[in-house]
Amino acid sequence: MSDFDELNAGPRWYVAHTYSGYENKVKTNLEKIVENRGLQHLIFDVRIPVEKTLKSEDGKEKEVEEKVFPSYVLVKMIMTDESWHVVRNIRGVTGFVGPGSKPVPLTDEEAAAIIEETHVPATEFAVGDEVVITDGIFAGYEGRLGEISPDTGEVTVIVATVGRDMPIKMEAKFIKKK
Repeated sequence: MSDFDELNAGPRWYVAHTYSGYENKVKTNLEKIVENRGLQHLIFDVRIPVEKTLKSEDGKEKEVEEKVFPSYVLVKMIMTDESWHVVRNIRGVTGFVGPGSKPVPLTDEEAAAIIEETHVPATEFAVGDEVVITDGIFAGYEGRLGEISPDTGEVTVIVATVGRDMPIKMEAKFIKKK
């Protein structure tokens, strides 16, 4: 009996390391092998974590996908000698994440956080820009950008009301340039 069988608790997400730029090839080849060899009972899903961002070019917004973890592919599988061998021997795969040759599965929380697709607003705004709030209870209010957080996609809009400046935190997707 192998070490994999002792650790196995059903399908789990594992992280395969690939050569840079080989993520899509690895995903496609692995999906073909699973289909051709009838391994759907061992390998369930293959994902490349991406972030969808809005980029503005020539005044037109375009949604672009960027890899969150370049050179890594997520594989939901039951870890057996056969499944390990199939993934490990795909062209472009250098190994699994884990100590030595022992793959370590992601926890359910880690997998959920990574797999959930993230939409990040465009960073077309700059602090000081005049903006209009387009949604929420402050829809229609005008103000200037006081702070931009690219990590969370939140902005702080300074709105002048009743002679006072009031900072309002919100997602950047709810504002547009004036």
